[in-house]
Amino acid sequence: MKTKKILFPVFIALIFFSCNNNKYEYPETKKGDIVDNYFGKDVPAPYRWLENDTSQAVRNWVTKQNKVTFNYLENIPFRNKIKNRLTEIWNYKKVSTPKLKGGKYFYFKNNGLQNHDVLFMKENLQSEEKMVLDPNTFSEDGSVSLASYKISNDGKYIAYAISKSGSDWREIHIKDLEENTTLEDHLKWVKFSEIAWYKDGFYYSRYNKPVEEKKHSQLNKNHKVFYHKLGTSQKEDKIIFNKPSHPERNYRAEVSRDEKYLYIYESKSTHGNNIFVKNLKENDTFVKLTTSFKYEYDIIGHSGDQLIVHTNYQAPKYKVVRIDVQKKDVGNWLEVIPERNNVLQEVTIAGDKLIAAYMKDAHNKLKVFSQLGEELYEIDLPQLGSVNSISGNPESQKLFYSFSSFTEPKQIWQHNLDSKKTSRFFKPDVDFNSDKYVTKQVFYESKDKTRIPMFLVHKKGLKKNGKNPVFLYGYGGFNTSLTPRFSKSNIVWLENGGIYALANIRGGGEYGEKWHKQGMKLNKQNVFEDFISAAEYLIDTNYTNKNKIAIHGSSNGGLLIGAVTNQRPELFEVAVPQVGVMDMLRYHKFTIGWAWKDEYGSSQDSLQFENLYDYSPLHNIKEDAEYPATLVMTSDHDDRVVPAHSYKYIATLQDKYDGDNPTMIRIQTKAGHGAGKATNVAIQEEADMWSFIFKNMDIKPSY
Repeated sequence: MKTKKILFPVFIALIFFSCNNNKYEYPETKKGDIVDNYFGKDVPAPYRWLENDTSQAVRNWVTKQNKVTFNYLENIPFRNKIKNRLTEIWNYKKVSTPKLKGGKYFYFKNNGLQNHDVLFMKENLQSEEKMVLDPNTFSEDGSVSLASYKISNDGKYIAYAISKSGSDWREIHIKDLEENTTLEDHLKWVKFSEIAWYKDGFYYSRYNKPVEEKKHSQLNKNHKVFYHKLGTSQKEDKIIFNKPSHPERNYRAEVSRDEKYLYIYESKSTHGNNIFVKNLKENDTFVKLTTSFKYEYDIIGHSGDQLIVHTNYQAPKYKVVRIDVQKKDVGNWLEVIPERNNVLQEVTIAGDKLIAAYMKDAHNKLKVFSQLGEELYEIDLPQLGSVNSISGNPESQKLFYSFSSFTEPKQIWQHNLDSKKTSRFFKPDVDFNSDKYVTKQVFYESKDKTRIPMFLVHKKGLKKNGKNPVFLYGYGGFNTSLTPRFSKSNIVWLENGGIYALANIRGGGEYGEKWHKQGMKLNKQNVFEDFISAAEYLIDTNYTNKNKIAIHGSSNGGLLIGAVTNQRPELFEVAVPQVGVMDMLRYHKFTIGWAWKDEYGSSQDSLQFENLYDYSPLHNIKEDAEYPATLVMTSDHDDRVVPAHSYKYIATLQDKYDGDNPTMIRIQTKAGHGAGKATNVAIQEEADMWSFIFKNMDIKPSY
C-alpha cells in the first residue's frame, strides 16, 4: 500500500466543512489530502489526523462533538427518568463464585451501587469475612479499577493488576495478606498477562515502555515473559521467554498448582496457540508440545507427567486429551473426553472429577466426568441459561458455579461431588418481576439457507401485530459465543414493551470451529447476511416492522452494525455501533490490531483487500441513502479498538448523510474498551443509549 498526497494549492490543502445540511449543527471537521493506494486503487483518507488521539486538535474535536451530543441528550425529557430506573435496578447485592486458594475462600461483593466490586476473604465458608482489596479507594472518580489478581500458593500474598481509565495497560502491586501491608514492588507496562506465582515471586508478561503520547495507539510488539522476585525492583526482573524474531506474537505464563511445571502459551492471533513446557523441579529447558497455531490448547491440570488439556485439535467442537510431556509425540495423545455433537465449552477440575460445560444451541449443560473420561451424571440447571465462573479445586469436593438467564440475574450455586446434591449459595434480590416475561428460541434461514438460532425475550401475552419495538443484538466473530445472560440495562427495554432479540450469527463459536470459520476472512459477509436475515425474519413473522428495529453491537459487533447499516440502511430505525472496528484497511496498525489478521484478513493482501474494502464501515457510507438515527459510542482511552475508528466513521457519516436523522457520537472520557467501567459511568452511558433509542423510535417510557 502506498500513500500519496493530491497536489492542491496551499490555501485549500485543508478543507473545512460544516455539517449544517440538516437540522443538527455538527462541529466542523477538517479534511486532509492524504490518499492511500492499494494495489492500484486510490482510497482517500481525509480524516487521518483523527488518529492522533493525544493531539490538541483531536481533543478539541472530541469536546465539540460531545457538546452537540450531550446537548441533544439533555433535551430528552425522560432521560433522567430512565437513569433513575436503571439506578433502582442496579441497586442490589451482588456476589461472585468463591475461589479456594491457599486454604482460604476469596470472592467479590458489591452492596449495590459501589463503583467497583470489593474483594473479600474467608478462612472457611462459615467464618467471618475479611476485606482484602477495595478498588473504590484506588481513585476518587472510579476511573482506576482492579483488572485481575492472583493469590500466592501459600495464601500469604496477593498480586493484583490495576487498570487506569479502562486501558489494557496494567500496573501490578503486591499485598501481604498476613501483615495487611502493601509492598513497594510496582510493575508497569504489563499487558495481556497472567500472574503466575512460583516460590517467592511470579511470572508475568509485558512490553517495552511505549512513547508516552502514543501509549494508547502505537503497535504492541515484542511481548516478553519476565520473572519478578518479591522485594526487588522491576529493573532486576529476568526475561524468561521471548522470540525477538517474531515481534508479533504474545506469550502468557502459567504455573501448575504444585509448581512443578511452567507453561508458556504462544499466540499470533486471537485464535490458536502453541504450548511450551518447562519442568521447574528439574530446571529443564522448554519443550514445545504443539507445532502450529491452527488449534486451541488450554491446560486444565496434570497428573504426574501427563497434562490434561482442553483442545479442538482435530475436534472442531472440542475434546479433552492427556499429553505426556516425556514423549513429545505431537498429536498422538490419549483421548479422555472425545468430541461430541455439542460444543465442549469449558472444563474444570474439582476434587477428582472433570466438570464439563457443554453448549447446545447456545445454552449450557453441565456434566460430571471421572478423570478417565467416564460420564458420571449431569447437574440439573434451573432453566435455559448460561453457566459461568465455574470454580473448583482438586483439594475440595465443593464445586461453585454461577447461573443466569435473560430474566434471572446471576445466582451462585454449590454442588457437592460426594453427595451429588446442589444447593443455592446466593440469590440476588432485584427490583424486577421476571415472572412477567418469557424467553423463547427460534430458528430462521439466512440468505444461503443456513439455519441460525435467535433468542427472543419479551412480556408474556405479546401480540404479533407487526408493531412491537425490537432491540436486535449481535457479535459474530472471534469464536465468541453469545449465550443467555442477565442484563440490568435491558430491563428498561423489556418493561416498556420491547422485544430483546439476540441472533447467534456465524463467526461465533456456538457450533464450534466450523461455525466460526464460516464468518471469518473472505466469509465475513455471511455474518452480515445472518444479521440482516434476523431482522427480516422478525418482520416476516409479524413481530415488528422496519420502523421499529434498533440494532446494537460492540467491538467486532460495532463493525457488524456499521456494515449492515451501510448495506441495508432502510431496514433499521436506530443504529448504535459501540467501540467498533470501522476502518478495515488500517485496523492492524494500532495496538493489538495485528492479532486480528487471522480473523479479518489484511489489506496488505490483494484479494483480502478487495473483500475488506467491500464491507469496511468507514469506506462504504453512501451519500444517497436514508440512514437510521445513529449514536456511535466510544471512549477516549480505548486501546483495544482505538477511538479513531469511531472518530473517522462519524466524521464521514456526518459529511455524507443529508437527511433528518441525528448522526452523533458519544465519547466517554477516562474510560476504555469496556472493562473496569465504574457503576455510575455505566448507568449514565446506558441511560443515554436508551434515551436516544426511545426518542428516535417515538417510545414514551412508562416511568
